[in-house]
Amino acid sequence: MAKEKKIFDITSAQNALTRDQAGRQKRYFISMMIRTACFVLTVILPSPYRWIALAGAVTLPYFAVVIANAGRETVTRGSDIVEDKPLALD
Repeated sequence: MAKEKKIFDITSAQNALTRDQAGRQKRYFISMMIRTACFVLTVILPSPYRWIALAGAVTLPYFAVVIANAGRETVTRGSDIVEDKPLALD
């Protein structure tokens, strides 16, 4: 019986952790700059639009954290959840 060799595919490898963190930091920074713009618009805009900008400034941090934390999943591409040959229950 021939022993099967496990073949690794380089295209299914994850990005480096430093590259992943840099991307998250960039997304979070952009979100916080949009939040800052919403605060500035709250002061500048007239009444009906002021409240929309304020609502954006208040709710944006939640979405910014969720978006920044998205990624680096534990299941990698190309991996199977179910093994090819499950163990017998004897």
